[in-house]
Amino acid sequence: MTEIENIKIVPKPSREWLRERQLEDYADHRENLIRWLLNLGKNPEMADGYAHATVNNTAERLDRFYRWAWDEFGGYTTDITHSQADAYMQNLAMREETNTSRSNTQKSIKRLFKWRHHQYGGELWEPEITFTESSGAGEPRDFLTREERRKVREAALEYGSIPSYNQLSSEDRDRWKVYLAQRLSKHKKDIGPDDWDAANSWKFPSLVWVSLDAGLRPIEVERAKTSWVDVENAVLRIPRAESSKNEGNWTVSLTERTANSLSRWLEEREQYDLYDGTDALWLTRFGNPYRSKALRQVLERLFEIAGIPTENRQVSWYIIRHSVGTYMTREDGLAAARAQLRHKSVRTTVRYDNAPPEDRRKALDRMG
Repeated sequence: MTEIENIKIVPKPSREWLRERQLEDYADHRENLIRWLLNLGKNPEMADGYAHATVNNTAERLDRFYRWAWDEFGGYTTDITHSQADAYMQNLAMREETNTSRSNTQKSIKRLFKWRHHQYGGELWEPEITFTESSGAGEPRDFLTREERRKVREAALEYGSIPSYNQLSSEDRDRWKVYLAQRLSKHKKDIGPDDWDAANSWKFPSLVWVSLDAGLRPIEVERAKTSWVDVENAVLRIPRAESSKNEGNWTVSLTERTANSLSRWLEEREQYDLYDGTDALWLTRFGNPYRSKALRQVLERLFEIAGIPTENRQVSWYIIRHSVGTYMTREDGLAAARAQLRHKSVRTTVRYDNAPPEDRRKALDRMG
């Protein structure tokens, strides 16, 4: 089969690129994707597919993206990664191409990861840079203001905290045992003083504060290891093999406050059976790495504690990263921001070289 409803399964340039068995594998991959887009893609729960023209355009753009990835990342694969998608966005940003075209390509790649998420449980893709059809260049997503960064940092100290075990009456203690049993997925009779310590853990402050300092991407939170942490020098040392972009070893600065929170967490972490046999820095209570969905839930709860409104905002873990880029650029220049955010090229960092709202507000006051 070469077409589905006049949509080419494998366009000619890819046919010429691939060997025979690769071609057959790619055709199967494309056919499954195209059929899903036509029949389920728009709203899988309602069995609502995209319009034929949308699927045809998506298929063409994805085929170009795949060939680019094969050329750039060492050969044929259908297992496209988030890092490759982000690299392609940076490539698009440098091309002589309309922003509408860039935006449509980005939407197409999002549909690819949507299909993989629905069919195979893969992670949805949250691009580092976005393209809007009304502007001329990719711009960072929404970011936290300085005041919001302070509030989120303080909210992390309240996240999941409960009153001290010894300060509660027997009646109140019983009520909190019910809460902890639900939260920790344990029987009420098994809840003891150690569970109070676990509830008032340094895990969340360390995770949030490191992200506020280092602008960790979701994939970096997921991959973070205890070996990255150098508390004495207040830095993270991310080796090339574990970097999300795999572009070099990175040394990322941390505040003393953040380093102290990590020190407390590493000491506490040793007490949990959950971490036996793993060097993962942070795990959920179910023993899983933190991924985009879980991090977004953490952030939404932090916003709730801090009283930060979410209306008309793109709430994702990247909102923290973009705040690091914005204010590091303002405070210490593009070179410092590039190193802190682990960008291969300063051309990526330059997108953060914009005046944050409070700076523009001061300019207005001076203008009168």
